[in-house]
Amino acid sequence: MGKGRIEAFSDGVIAIIITIMVLELKAPHGEGLQALVPLIPTLLSYVLSFVYVGIYWNNHHHMFQAVKHVRGGVLWANLHLLFWLSLMPFATGWMDENDFAMTPVMVYGFILLMCGFAYYILGQMLIRVHGTDSDFAQTLGSDRKAGISVALYILAIILAAINPFISLGIYFIVACIWLVPDRRFEQMMR
Repeated sequence: MGKGRIEAFSDGVIAIIITIMVLELKAPHGEGLQALVPLIPTLLSYVLSFVYVGIYWNNHHHMFQAVKHVRGGVLWANLHLLFWLSLMPFATGWMDENDFAMTPVMVYGFILLMCGFAYYILGQMLIRVHGTDSDFAQTLGSDRKAGISVALYILAIILAAINPFISLGIYFIVACIWLVPDRRFEQMMR
């Protein structure tokens, strides 16, 4: 089957996820800039989550440029990824509501870890569809950034028990690692 519907559906779900996150932002009571100061942690957690969702959308888009067709397993793997991404607004809100306490920060990291795992599964399902000798499989190859990200997520989840703000710093570092889109698929398409 063609890939157009999975791309359109994914784009729609990701747009809804971002919309839900922005709806969680409440306008301050007060008209001066000082009314925004108490909202700085909320805005920063929103920006971090927005960037993460954007990273997944961007890399999903790049990867699907190289996809020729999909099967049912790919549809389920994609839904698995979208499920974990859909929990981002919840985790973001929970962290903010509880002043970045240990458990919400750990859960946020676990959701990030599961998003990464789900993206990996999606890639593996696409390799099955296209074949291990395909251009797609060769382009996807092994991914050092993904391995580093997993290690950092696990470290951050553990360190949240000591200091949740260290974990948030690690989540920020992983986001910075992924800000540049995965260019392997762009190069393949040339």
